Amino acid sequence: MKTDNSFKKLFIFEMANNHQGDVAHGINIIKEMGKIARKHKINAAVKLQYRQLDTFIHPDFRNDTKAKHISRFLSTELKPSQFLELIKAIKAEGLISMCTPFDEESVDLILEHDIDIIKVASCSADDWPLLSKIVSTNKPIIASTGGLSLLEIDNLVTYLSHRDSNFAVLHCVGIYPSPNQVLNLNFIAKLKKRYSDVTIGYSGHEAPDNYDVIKVAIAKGAEIYERHVGLPTDKVTLNNYSMNPDETDKWIQAALVADEILGNNEKNITKEEADSLLSLKRGVFAKRPIKKGTKLKQEDVFFAMPSKEGQLNSSQFGRVRAAFKATKDYKENEAVFESSETDTYYKTRQIIHEAKGMLSEAGIILNDKAEIELSHHYGIEKFHQYGILIVNLINREYCKKIIIVFPGQHHPEQHHIKKEETFHILSGELGVSLNGIKSVAKKGHILTVERGVKHAFWSDKGAIIEEVSTTHYRNDSFYTDPKISELDPMQRKTIIEHF
Repeated sequence: MKTDNSFKKLFIFEMANNHQGDVAHGINIIKEMGKIARKHKINAAVKLQYRQLDTFIHPDFRNDTKAKHISRFLSTELKPSQFLELIKAIKAEGLISMCTPFDEESVDLILEHDIDIIKVASCSADDWPLLSKIVSTNKPIIASTGGLSLLEIDNLVTYLSHRDSNFAVLHCVGIYPSPNQVLNLNFIAKLKKRYSDVTIGYSGHEAPDNYDVIKVAIAKGAEIYERHVGLPTDKVTLNNYSMNPDETDKWIQAALVADEILGNNEKNITKEEADSLLSLKRGVFAKRPIKKGTKLKQEDVFFAMPSKEGQLNSSQFGRVRAAFKATKDYKENEAVFESSETDTYYKTRQIIHEAKGMLSEAGIILNDKAEIELSHHYGIEKFHQYGILIVNLINREYCKKIIIVFPGQHHPEQHHIKKEETFHILSGELGVSLNGIKSVAKKGHILTVERGVKHAFWSDKGAIIEEVSTTHYRNDSFYTDPKISELDPMQRKTIIEHF
């Protein structure tokens, strides 16, 4: 499956039949959307709908005024040349052109008009003849899923994935307008987890002045946002789920505020925050006079605020096992400024805690009695630069391990004589070198390393690997760097009996 960053944070202005069959009115809508997109500097598209009404509507129903939608489609019908005028106006405004075809002939017209993205309507998301035609264009596809069961969405995603389509999926509720109680925006998070490599968005039909929904949709992970838009005039009244330009502007403002509040997935600690918390921390002070060279014990100190920058605080004093040694004489009540010696126990526990977090985030559950092996090829203090964490699960005639590569970590080049191993990337992305040939293995990739093949791997953002191999032997890892190969295997490893 291909992915396309142009899908990310894409706002879609759905014109539908709000052009009223009037090209000039349609162009006015497009110009209003262009102004709004430029004002907010957003990635935006205007979407049209194509139907070849001569064949799309059964001839016996063309004059049936009771048949839902038909009279509106006929009254707002445009010729292909008129639609082309709208497409040119969209592109002139610097917007992405997008269109929903409802029949195969309309797909051909999309190609003729060189439209950027094809949208699949909810009612067409299981129309396999039409989907087959759409996929054949090799254009990017965004599909709405209103009214589809989870199994039907599975079918759609599988169909598009197997055809290597560049596509995204939108959660949608096909009720016009949609009240809050039917929106079920938690389903967006489920879609993101179920189809982790697919961009997921939200196509809304709620009331035009309901700006809470877009905030929640973004909070749940939606990255594409679609709403119906139009332009009211003395003669044109919008339906009760289409937004006018003012409402559209406020909708985008709400979305951008939500995006700003959410930030990214990383924990960012500003200096302002750190300074604020430092002012509330308890510093370490001498309870009695302390001589230089004395190892500090808890009975020698007390904890009180304020804590100064660089001063030893209660958090630092309590979390390490290595003793703090006074590098000067301290008077009673004097602030203590010291640093600890290297605390291997604390370092090891931090590594394990980080590994547990990565496993939990990836949804991988392990037996808490599994043996943990820290490979630290150049010492535990350089573990996050060089090394890996190995969870040993089975070692018989066959062997299974879970390997965690931390962000920014590199595993030095080695080879095996007795063991052949296969890596299955469970999470993240892994850089790999096999006999000097470099490649990138992504989530789901399977990579076999035969006996004698020199291999090294690394990860910028972290990766979790399942290793399945023949029996593992501790003396069967031969490193290219002599500084590592000269060490006894247990000199570059720390074994922990269980998590």
